[in-house]
Amino acid sequence: MAQKPLRLLACGDVEGKFDVLFNRVRAIQKKSGNFDLLLCVGNFFGSTPDAEWEEYKTGIKKAPIQTYVLGANNQETVKYFQDADGCELAENITYLGRKGVFTGSSGLQIVYLSGTESLTEPVPGYSFSPKDVSSLRTMLCSTSQFKGVDILLTSPWPKYVGNFGNSSGEVDTKKCGSALVSSLATSLKPRYHFAALEKSYYERLPYRNHVVLQENAQHATRFIALANVGNPEKKKYLYAFSIVPMKLMDTAELVKQPPDVTENPYRKSGKEASIGKQIPIPEEDSACQFFFDLNEKQGRKRSSTGRDSKSPHPKQPRKPPQPPGPCWFCLASPEVEKHLVVNIGTHCYLALAKGGLSDDHVLILPIGHYQSVVELSAEVVEEVEKYKATLRRFFKNRGKRCVLFERNYKSHHLQLQVIPVPLSCCATDDIKDAFITQAQEQQIELLEIPEHSDIKQIAQPGAAYFYVELDTGEKLFHRIKKNFPLQFGREVLASEAILNIPNKSDWRQCQISKEEEEILARRFRKDFEPFDFTLDD
Repeated sequence: MAQKPLRLLACGDVEGKFDVLFNRVRAIQKKSGNFDLLLCVGNFFGSTPDAEWEEYKTGIKKAPIQTYVLGANNQETVKYFQDADGCELAENITYLGRKGVFTGSSGLQIVYLSGTESLTEPVPGYSFSPKDVSSLRTMLCSTSQFKGVDILLTSPWPKYVGNFGNSSGEVDTKKCGSALVSSLATSLKPRYHFAALEKSYYERLPYRNHVVLQENAQHATRFIALANVGNPEKKKYLYAFSIVPMKLMDTAELVKQPPDVTENPYRKSGKEASIGKQIPIPEEDSACQFFFDLNEKQGRKRSSTGRDSKSPHPKQPRKPPQPPGPCWFCLASPEVEKHLVVNIGTHCYLALAKGGLSDDHVLILPIGHYQSVVELSAEVVEEVEKYKATLRRFFKNRGKRCVLFERNYKSHHLQLQVIPVPLSCCATDDIKDAFITQAQEQQIELLEIPEHSDIKQIAQPGAAYFYVELDTGEKLFHRIKKNFPLQFGREVLASEAILNIPNKSDWRQCQISKEEEEILARRFRKDFEPFDFTLDD
């Protein structure tokens, strides 16, 4: 019988906003069921008056979940953490201690390091030193059986964590963060590493913990930085994920490599990032990296797919092929406009369309580099279907039906266009008729295929095609033999018969400024959140 995953929550700086945090946790548990633990990094206490905390300390209020917190990051809050070895602060709220290892009854191993980096002596009570990092490393890495830890909790970000990865936003990881934390993460190889303090949310692409073709495959690490509780910008401060303890996992399953895995961000920065290190950090050439995640999910957003070149199980799915050049839709690519990304799942993500037909015209895209639906692996197809169903519910709630189409012709990365059409505009049959009529006018053979048919049964990998899926599940398909009008899908939907915006049939004529795109993206994320199935994983 498979081990049941633990369901955990991680949180950024609470800063004394206990009611905001715990009310949010209650709402999540009411919707998604109970979680096992809440792990808080960053500043748990703030500079605000203690009235709210006194209610928890005296038992008037109670945290709805067993909560573990890190210690002080400044002199002002040292007073709350009297015992350096950890202690109970209030019912269901426990201070882990300055540094150490917490192992749950399930075998889950959580390493924690409280405070901020200090390279001077004596070390303040709210800081850690190179000696602290060295002792943690010695405690855990001294045995030959050591493979890594499940979770690492620190308050500061690790310095250089953005190397080789997706953009870290406004946080410059070459200047911000702690090099000691980078060194610790390199040695401990956590499957998940959580941090805070920068008031920003950043989920980095997973990175390797082995040198390809030189070392046996090891599990990947996922770094997640969380924002501060109740921040006005609505940045993500709470992260839900599930995890099976490493010691209970089959090795082959543990070391599966996600399709979006990148090189280790700390390897090129060995001299700076390994202060106090006891083992050398080998140099490794940077490979081309493609693709995202918001998780291997054994944790919240991602089940690993693909396999390492030395995997003992050749029947595992192959890693997606790499693009022949720069790709606008591979999330690790510098060409990607990541401000348009509005939701990230395990194998797919949503992004606003560039020059969309409407403000809520979105794309469903695979995280891995797949060219078409025909080439998707089973798990990616499953999540694509989940996104489709979720978007149908989302748009229906907003008085719209959605039309989906794919053009696998003169494109390198699969883009499933999802265009909402107000119910008041026209009926589904009208949309269907408009596609068929315009296809006939342009001598395009658009065939209706069975509603529950699989495109893979009709088109072979590499074959060019165009297909439309209506909100009823009806599908129209065209096998492209020679030329095909690139804007055909948009032209039909923009026509007078449907949206009546013929001037928007070419996306290049619909582009807006980056600032306007960011506003639309923020609005979509907020509106979509109640429907976001990834929060339930």
